[in-house]
Amino acid sequence: MTEPVRAPTAIVAAALEDVASIGGFFDLRVGGREDGWRPVDHFYRTGFADLSTAVADRCRTTEPRVGVSIAHLGHAARLWSPVLACALLHGIVVDLGALQRADDGPELRLPHPAGWYADLLPDGAGSLYAEVMHHLDALRAGLRVKVAPRLLDGNTASALAGSAGVLLAAHPRLRSPLTGLVTEMLGMGRLAGAGHLTGPDLGFRRRSCCLYYRTPTGMKCGDCCFAS
Repeated sequence: MTEPVRAPTAIVAAALEDVASIGGFFDLRVGGREDGWRPVDHFYRTGFADLSTAVADRCRTTEPRVGVSIAHLGHAARLWSPVLACALLHGIVVDLGALQRADDGPELRLPHPAGWYADLLPDGAGSLYAEVMHHLDALRAGLRVKVAPRLLDGNTASALAGSAGVLLAAHPRLRSPLTGLVTEMLGMGRLAGAGHLTGPDLGFRRRSCCLYYRTPTGMKCGDCCFAS
């Protein structure tokens, strides 16, 4: 089997720097100081207990599963956003194998940029899906709080659609390829049946709920299955 063609480090770094300018979850840090970061697998093994507890405290909820769900949703968005943008804007599938997370927060970092040329992969969409789902499957396996599996799938699908919507707003010319890619991935593996796109601006309706409405100040999200 032929090894996928790696993109030069400088090309991947430039792509990540460019998409970081979109802001928010698209900012995946590259390089820099080593202290304050550790491999994200360390946090997966604890089910993101630190972030989940911090989220629950911030949202003033006594339900641990609510904190877990919201932390999971945020992490999924941090994974999907730069991966989608690099693929659509630069034709690069980012390699997330060496991903790190900050010791004191949800920010993500790659010590060294790496990736592949998307058009030289046998299945570009499948490769994007695999890069992100590898991480979310590891997080799921480490959870110490019981959360419905399809709720987590809904979070993942919602984060995918939400990231795509922000990318579309920043780059309207991507509407056709972005819609096609997101539609394809929403039919893959765990995402199949988790929700569907509702319009040309990549609106989304999920078939589960992230539980944010159960916090004292929360409400139903726009894509929630309970929203009218």
